[in-house]
Amino acid sequence: MIRVALADDQVLVRAGFRALLEAEPDIEVVGEASTGEELLALVRTTRPDVVLMDIRMPGGDGLWATERIAADPSLDGVHVVVVTTFELDEYVARAVRAGASGFLVKDTEPVDLIRAVRVAAAGDALLSPGVTRRLLERMATGLREPDASRLTALTDREREVLRLVGQGLTNDEIAGRLVLSPLTAKTHVSRIMAKLHARDRVQLVVVAYESGLVSPGWQ
Repeated sequence: MIRVALADDQVLVRAGFRALLEAEPDIEVVGEASTGEELLALVRTTRPDVVLMDIRMPGGDGLWATERIAADPSLDGVHVVVVTTFELDEYVARAVRAGASGFLVKDTEPVDLIRAVRVAAAGDALLSPGVTRRLLERMATGLREPDASRLTALTDREREVLRLVGQGLTNDEIAGRLVLSPLTAKTHVSRIMAKLHARDRVQLVVVAYESGLVSPGWQ
């Protein structure tokens, strides 16, 4: 059972998410919060697998709460999916750095919301390649200047895989591009995450941009 916590200051939004998620046999909503402070207390008590996190909330906003969840080693198993809009580029950039595992727009299709929760709970938190591309290209101005020093621990093959992860490719797509088995591609990604101390694939995408492996406007 996937355990989900909802954080949004709008009661109607939380009610809609709860109704949608609890209609699924493998998802359970363990609690709701309307402020960042309430959410932190809820997360520490219930230890959900996924938090659907609004950015703009009183009493500690979503960025503040995401930063604290990511910084707490005892909450490593909690994956934050930020509910946002593409217009909030600066906030999105900060949320990625803070440790958010994925992103949704509030007018997303119900099937995409459910899929995002399942993907995040599995620890393979990456939105569809198209969404990732648009998101990162729009937020690129909020990322740091290119710095390849973090890549020194990677092999040439691992750098190549990281570049493709940064472009939004899935493991299967990486396997096809590099003529590898899907299992080998997944193993490479797991090793890269371990070497770079990344929480998930979203963090790998950020490293790919910040190291200069991928740049805005790539084809």
